[in-house]
Amino acid sequence: LTTMNQDELMAASKDMGAPFDLIQQVAKSGKLPVPNFAAGGIATPADASLMMQLGAETVFVGSGIFASEDPPPRAKAIVDSVAYYKDASKLVEISTGLKSAMKGLDMSEIPEAERLQERGW
Repeated sequence: LTTMNQDELMAASKDMGAPFDLIQQVAKSGKLPVPNFAAGGIATPADASLMMQLGAETVFVGSGIFASEDPPPRAKAIVDSVAYYKDASKLVEISTGLKSAMKGLDMSEIPEAERLQERGW
């Protein structure tokens, strides 16, 4: 769609049975406007920034904030890191002064009966 002219976009819209305004939006942006939510394991501003750099439209955070030593400033830092995910110097500023993040879990430390899923090999 990104290489089509208006007439070709109209034809594509008819062929796909998709609204013309949606076809125009996708042609302009180069992507379908469907959010890709990143969730799970987001505990630091760097985690949130990485998810945005990888193409997420938004970032879900739960225990990554609340299990940290400083939930309110960490929440603000993660929100800010999503807004400034491309600005390395701003990310350093945002992250400076935060206390320890949520401690990660080693799969081998979780009893099998308490695991929601198996991961990897």
